[in-house]
Amino acid sequence: MKQITLVCAAGMSTSMLVQKMKKAAQAQNLEVEIRATSESSFKEYADKTDVLLIGPQVGYLEDEFKAKYEPKGIKVSVINIVDYGMMNGEKVLGDALKL
Repeated sequence: MKQITLVCAAGMSTSMLVQKMKKAAQAQNLEVEIRATSESSFKEYADKTDVLLIGPQVGYLEDEFKAKYEPKGIKVSVINIVDYGMMNGEKVLGDALKL
């Protein structure tokens, strides 16, 4: 089972996207666990994350998070700003699974 964590400033806007991603995963019969959290709380989920998606509004954290978490086997990427703005859960889920 893939575990995907979305991170933004407070974890609120990504929570809506998580719901859309869960619906898309359910429709495709995919076994994934998806959660949202604030960037300051991510360390609590690091051991339970295969893919870390960063909200575009905190995209400046990408290099820091890659340096810290990719050596631990966590794939890190910034969510496409258009897909984020459109709350395109299916596309964001697809991008996450390609990492």
